[in-house]
Amino acid sequence: MNMDMIRCMSPVDGSLYLERPVASDSNIAQALEQARLAQRDWSRLGLSERAKYCTEIVEQMLSMGADIAPELSWQMGRPVRYGAGELAGFAERACHMIDLAPEALAPVRPTPVDGFERYIERVPLGVVFAIAPWNYPYLTAVNSVIPALMSGNAVILKHAAQTLGVGERFQTACDRAGLPKGLFQNLVLSHAQTARVIETGRVDQVNFTGSVEGGHAICAAASGTFTGVGLELGGKDPAYVRSDADVAHAVENLVDGAFFNSGQSCCGIERIYVDAAVYSEFIEGFAELTQSYVLGDPLDPETTLGPMVKASAADFVRGQISAATAAGARALIDAAAFKRDAAGSPYMAPQVLVDVDHSMAVMSEESFGPVVGIMKVSSDAAAVALMNDSQYGLSASIWTSDIEAARTLGTQVETGTLFMNRCDALDPALAWTGIKDSGRGATLSSVGYETLTRPKSFHLKHTI
Repeated sequence: MNMDMIRCMSPVDGSLYLERPVASDSNIAQALEQARLAQRDWSRLGLSERAKYCTEIVEQMLSMGADIAPELSWQMGRPVRYGAGELAGFAERACHMIDLAPEALAPVRPTPVDGFERYIERVPLGVVFAIAPWNYPYLTAVNSVIPALMSGNAVILKHAAQTLGVGERFQTACDRAGLPKGLFQNLVLSHAQTARVIETGRVDQVNFTGSVEGGHAICAAASGTFTGVGLELGGKDPAYVRSDADVAHAVENLVDGAFFNSGQSCCGIERIYVDAAVYSEFIEGFAELTQSYVLGDPLDPETTLGPMVKASAADFVRGQISAATAAGARALIDAAAFKRDAAGSPYMAPQVLVDVDHSMAVMSEESFGPVVGIMKVSSDAAAVALMNDSQYGLSASIWTSDIEAARTLGTQVETGTLFMNRCDALDPALAWTGIKDSGRGATLSSVGYETLTRPKSFHLKHTI
């Protein structure tokens, strides 16, 4: 019997919160076979019937909301006051993709030709392997799970060790919705087992959200197969505040974009460039608002900043800050004012750095924590050059009252999503995608459906 265990150690107090045995080789083989068999019948089910099942999955998940919010706090440290937002976003994305499916999956019909019927069907791939991260565990998983099912695929979900309970919630919701046996399966897998599943070629699409290092591992595992790979990886997302911006609005939203979820967001704001004309006003307001955060136990409704997922992650960010200040950066926040902040602890105060430049790791390497660097710039051209000076390209934002300027500058910024006057957001009607080391492929929108299906052309000549 395989007794290897996957453990979730809670960042709240360092205790063991969950542990589960990894699936045995026979369990994995059986799951893949069941998925393949279940998918054949599911693919023949009408789209309206699939939609009924998927809608019920959403309802079942929402019915567990009271338990899910504190579970998230225990598993990954998000303050309980924000727990409901995760499920609201889950429902928004799922319902949008369910409603969009008839249009997105409709056959493509070219200009008619007399004597022929011609069209392109969108055929399901087969089995989709979704590998989800811990930082937004419901939102990232639903991006693949519901569209894959709506497309006629079976789904195998492997959730992060830190959020073992989330994969189980997905399984419970699917079971309660009456989904056919084997069509959706949550598997507890080690990294080595995950790689072997991909190497076998027995899944048809892998959708991975995680680190750049993890993305390389996924690609290596798939290299001997023709399995499709979708990657949503890291970010070092920039913002540019122009001189004509509403500074108060920019401050309010960029502080939230930098520090929500303790900065543990691939599309969180990690670097900001501010026009010299409004720089002083901006950093003053930014520091003042940052100081209002309440660092503490995420199960306390008053807490607005919970612990990072692990002490080692917090110490990594502390190291970036120390290196930057040693190189001349200036910290605007007194970490000592946040009483639970301490080296070796996952509880970390938010930090704002000025007098930074791109020679510092905090401005060039992903931090994935509650720190942001702010630089003064003298022109649009200088801001765009700095925004593009990165190995990442997930999202970027421009803060201005001039929509034409945002559109023009946006075409020059190397990014998957360009925002104006907002950040750290996702619209399920738009493709979620990245460039450079932020990944490849897309989820959500009609474009997301294209990665979960393959085209099949029909060229039918009428009888003469």
